[in-house]
Amino acid sequence: MYFYDFPIIRNESELPIYLTSIGQHECQPHLIRSEGYAYPQILYCTKGSGTLKLGEKLILIPPMTAIFLPARLPHEYYPNEDVWDIHWVAPSGFAADRILSQFGLTEAAVFHLSGSGLLEHFFRRMHESIMGDSIFGNFRASGYLYDFLIEFYRIISGKASDTSQNSTITKAVDYINSNYTSDITLDELCSTVCVSRQHLCRLFRSVLGSRPMEYIAKRRIQAAKELLSHSSLSIEEIAEQTGFCSGSYFCKLFRRYEGITPTQFRRS
Repeated sequence: MYFYDFPIIRNESELPIYLTSIGQHECQPHLIRSEGYAYPQILYCTKGSGTLKLGEKLILIPPMTAIFLPARLPHEYYPNEDVWDIHWVAPSGFAADRILSQFGLTEAAVFHLSGSGLLEHFFRRMHESIMGDSIFGNFRASGYLYDFLIEFYRIISGKASDTSQNSTITKAVDYINSNYTSDITLDELCSTVCVSRQHLCRLFRSVLGSRPMEYIAKRRIQAAKELLSHSSLSIEEIAEQTGFCSGSYFCKLFRRYEGITPTQFRRS
């Protein structure tokens, strides 16, 4: 799986922070940038391992590792195995450097990630915003970018408290991301994170703005949109592969959340 989003920058260039590019590559190729990249980048690895080269220094990048690279810093990175899943975002804007500096992101650095659930949530929201709305998508993505940066800072800083609330949500989202193709029940999710149904529903509403089962449905639709865009699978096959009980139920929920049918989405 891979994608590269390079939104056309218009009035959002007047925002304090906005997105210049976002992407994911499951088999990240060898990349050499002798003059660096025009914008700062945050990258994180979810699977496989690779190597980052800064000058003569070689740094191993295993799963659950993030990288910060300042703008125009010469660098090189390459996979150490067949799969090396890399996600990246490149922010800009008149306040971007100030925000990154406030978060301690001024020089190249490598960080261990204790969890990636909320990072992945905001990452996907940025991608969906850009792909779903060519007019205002990057404005919406800028909001998710700010959320992404705050969550990134929370994970790497060590100063921001890792509250039980954040830990529970992160564990629940990680579980959903790993198991959404299966039949996840609310009781199963509660058992996984060791909280009651009422408490979990309250956490999801306050942090993610949706109920747990609604979030699972949206995660499945997110995966279905990828298949609708990049495969020739039938609607029934996509429904089955993304965890829906039937094609008709998949179409019903897709229309509820997206405003169009899966077929209309595929044609667009």
